[in-house]
Amino acid sequence: MTDRLLVTGGSSGIGRAIADRGINAGWDVTVIDRDPAPIGRGIIADLADRESTAVALKEALADGPVTRLVNNVGAVFPNSFDEQTLNEFDASYELNLRSAVQATQAVIPGMKDQGFGRIVNMSSRASLGKERRSAYAAAKAGLIGLTRVWALELGPSGITVNAVGPGPIATDLFLKANPADSEQTKRIISGIPVGRLGTTEDIAYVTEFFLGAEAGFVTGQVLYACGGLTVGVAPI
Repeated sequence: MTDRLLVTGGSSGIGRAIADRGINAGWDVTVIDRDPAPIGRGIIADLADRESTAVALKEALADGPVTRLVNNVGAVFPNSFDEQTLNEFDASYELNLRSAVQATQAVIPGMKDQGFGRIVNMSSRASLGKERRSAYAAAKAGLIGLTRVWALELGPSGITVNAVGPGPIATDLFLKANPADSEQTKRIISGIPVGRLGTTEDIAYVTEFFLGAEAGFVTGQVLYACGGLTVGVAPI
């Protein structure tokens, strides 16, 4: 069996770090993103578009089954609830949730044939509640619900499904909106028990755990990698 890892939205940020770890683990890595992938095999696609996603998935599976999938692609669509538009809700659903459903349905037949599969859905600490995140939180909470359902349905086939909920991560996009020396960034860090922002490598590390062959007895779980930010908030 060839160990093949597919990462959506893997050309930068958290997805790039996950792809890096996959290559270091010796896996055959494919990235689907709208931007060229600097590592692994890159497939250009607009994952917010169903047809573009379908074409990319067909190409990704042309060389054989994918045994590991990380549904990582996402976007925030920040707005207050009274100003959040229905178009923003639709856009959040299409990119953050529907793309994960479509990718997972595409890889499941091959995983079942192999009797092995690892699926990780990238949720968010915002799924527990955060201002100006209605469209985003709804989609990311939806991923957690799907994680639990898929774990029940796919477990008998040797497929595990788990989710990671990152807290504030120092990606280029985050730091552009929150400069390191700004008062807003200082307030964010002051609320994190470990006293720092997370790194993309922090999230890639816990994701790799879920992807490992040794993690076969762990499924349907959500791991909040947030520096303790969700303590007292995350459900037990």
